[in-house]
Amino acid sequence: MSINDLYSSNSANNNLAHFASIASLAAVDGVIDDDEMKLLVRFADRLQISDKQFKEVMKKENKYPITPQVSSKKRLERFYDLLRIVFTDGHIEAAEEHLLRKYAIGLGFSVTKSDEILKRSITIFTGKIDFEDYLSLINK
Repeated sequence: MSINDLYSSNSANNNLAHFASIASLAAVDGVIDDDEMKLLVRFADRLQISDKQFKEVMKKENKYPITPQVSSKKRLERFYDLLRIVFTDGHIEAAEEHLLRKYAIGLGFSVTKSDEILKRSITIFTGKIDFEDYLSLINK
């Protein structure tokens, strides 16, 4: 196996784990509504999740670990994806906030930084900003 094959495999596994995290967050309230499902389908396409993988993630208990990201920008990008799924209904519930905090820590942020980023994200996040605007605002 070449280095490229290994890297591709890890990238695919990271994407699958990230998608499973997003799906778990969407289902935290017990229901995945139509808007959340549309967003999950878009994430699946963007992350190159196959139909088979999509069905597996949607029917099983989340068995995929959160993969810590090396760069802060990549961590924020993954966290931003999770925020988008939470804010499809325009607000955040206590269970969603709790999971977001856990995912932020799983992505590699410290407990203190996770709390800070989550608090700032909830304050500024409208569900309508793009990642570059989010990155700029969160880093101020």
